[in-house]
Amino acid sequence: MKLNVSIYTRLVFWITFLLLILIGAVLFVIQRMEARTLFEEARVRAELEAGHMAEINLSRLVLSDRSAVQEYVDARVSDDIPYIVFYDKEGRPVAANEFVRSFESIYRSSGFDMNAVPGDVEFARRRIRVGDRWLRVLEVERPIFPPGAGTKWASVKIGRSLEPMYARVRGSSTALLLIGAGGLLLGLLGTTFLARRITRPIHRLMDGTVRIAKGDFTHVIPMSSGDEIDELARSFNEMSARLLEARQRMEAANRRLVQAEKLASIGRLAATIAHEIRNPLTSVKLNVQKVAEDGGLDDAVREHLDISLEGIDQIERFIKELLNFTRVAELALERFPLEQVIDESLKMIRPALHGAGIEVETRYAPGLPPVRVDGDKMRQVFLNVLRNAYETLEKGGRISVAVDTAEDGGRTWVRVRIRDDGPGVPEKDRENIFEPFFTTRPAGFGLGLANARKIVEQHSGTIRVAPGDGPGACFVIQIPAEEGT
Repeated sequence: MKLNVSIYTRLVFWITFLLLILIGAVLFVIQRMEARTLFEEARVRAELEAGHMAEINLSRLVLSDRSAVQEYVDARVSDDIPYIVFYDKEGRPVAANEFVRSFESIYRSSGFDMNAVPGDVEFARRRIRVGDRWLRVLEVERPIFPPGAGTKWASVKIGRSLEPMYARVRGSSTALLLIGAGGLLLGLLGTTFLARRITRPIHRLMDGTVRIAKGDFTHVIPMSSGDEIDELARSFNEMSARLLEARQRMEAANRRLVQAEKLASIGRLAATIAHEIRNPLTSVKLNVQKVAEDGGLDDAVREHLDISLEGIDQIERFIKELLNFTRVAELALERFPLEQVIDESLKMIRPALHGAGIEVETRYAPGLPPVRVDGDKMRQVFLNVLRNAYETLEKGGRISVAVDTAEDGGRTWVRVRIRDDGPGVPEKDRENIFEPFFTTRPAGFGLGLANARKIVEQHSGTIRVAPGDGPGACFVIQIPAEEGT
């Protein structure tokens, strides 16, 4: 079974492992160097002490004053120098302390014979069993020469204890171990921080790719490290942006396909209605009009006939709107200032607005670029939106029309915002308000705004209901500005 180990854990483990090896190697080298230095110091000191003892006892040895030499030995032995032995020229012990006399191999043996020369020194490291412990000593022996003599007269052997040196080494080792432990702890903290700093962008990248894989193309992976991981995150963000754009295009294409299928179905329905209803309805209308021309009808009957004619006219208008909605007409595109088309639309509907006591305010940004549109079709769009606005208003209501430009998708758009202070459009209806036959008014057919959207989309534009800052509805229409302006 394969064990899954995170990158964070691997980084912490391997960096800690390398730190441990490095600190251990450094401490080992330092300890060895210090031990060598201390041993060399002990060797030099023991050699100097042996030479000093030889100079002090030279005259006593020449005069064979063994008791004076023995007194000197007894006075000089200590814990640091546990034994001292003086030998004559034949290598026989002359004076020694009691401690060393029990170690025959040390006491009886001299390292020099008669062939010794000035400057000779003998060194030896010994381990001596003292009770239940071992004593480590550095043994130094030097020959003693009278002034002007070329033949060895005597020699002195001292044993310098190495235990103080080893105690210092142990103390230094403990201090080095504490320093190493502190360094390792700091290294672990630094390793943890470094590993977290390295793996955090990777985790963000991984979380982002999971969300993108689930279809959330709006998610943006944050970038902060400024390294290769940021480059990878940037590539993922660009990929998700392109995927989002492709999905939006696909959804738009699907909506257009569904709309086209709806229009085709409505077109077939409209053709059937036109054929099955329009001709009989025309005959009914003519007969009702002929009956209404009879001068002998009383007022009550004439009133009923007028109501019938109004109903027939309403059915004819519905059929006409339905046929207009389903008919796909070619656009007669011309170069227009869009504010001119709006003014013409307001001029056509102004009497109705004035009669309803509704005020209209227009605000046109200066220097608006022209657009290429079918003027008649766009007037129909603005008439439908304006009519939808004033039919929801009570007397004294207000409609504002604002025109400016907007940048979107690398293009310049002429944006028209038609706002009223009426009851507005409920949020649940904003997606359906442009669907055919959707209406919230009892007298409406639900084709005006649907036809407006169809015309706007024929002009490669958009129409939507924007959430307003206050009461009322706000319709936003965007038409692409003419290129090169």
